[in-house]
Amino acid sequence: MKSITIKGSQRESVGKVSTKALRNAGKVPCVLYGGEKPLHFSADELAFKNLVYTPNAFTAVIELESGEKLHAVLQDIQFHPVTDKILHIDFYQLFKDKPVTMRIPVRLEGNSPGVRNGGRLLFRKRKLSIKALPDLLPDFITIDISKLKIGQTIAVETLLNDDYTILHPDSTAVVQVKASRNIIEDEEDEELEEGAEGAEGAESAGAEGAEAPAEKEAE
Repeated sequence: MKSITIKGSQRESVGKVSTKALRNAGKVPCVLYGGEKPLHFSADELAFKNLVYTPNAFTAVIELESGEKLHAVLQDIQFHPVTDKILHIDFYQLFKDKPVTMRIPVRLEGNSPGVRNGGRLLFRKRKLSIKALPDLLPDFITIDISKLKIGQTIAVETLLNDDYTILHPDSTAVVQVKASRNIIEDEEDEELEEGAEGAEGAESAGAEGAEAPAEKEAE
């Protein structure tokens, strides 16, 4: 998985006064959990732009002034209720031998025949929570919908992977196509219907042809 570097400064004081001063200076107070003890640091609010305001998933590299680099994943974030400014961020430190839980975006590829025939595509889960070792975290989970017809669903059970564990029930619907008004039948169904109509026409014609001589005899 791709990483974004956050250059931070370790915080010596973590009181309300110092926290307020940091925010007034355009910085975000942060805490890194998962190590021997929590690490308090701050970084410019703009440094989090590509990490927070994106549909993609990234890990972070916290680069401190001392030169120390710590790999982490964003765990929780608090926004101001009015201005939406970032108030606080919690990170969780990554270790190569310890699995981590993360929400990974789902990416659809291909064109659904069900949608082409008038169905509605319902994207139920745009992100999936997975658990994996840091080196096995995917950038996204790809789903091929090129064979998804009306009434069909792609569930979690079809997306299982040896590299990670999906933390949702197997029956959870991720994407599906539902029927809508003015549906166009699949080409195969249309051909079958046309064939049936042709057979009915032939039977009718045959029946009419058989009745004609009988009418003449009656005359």
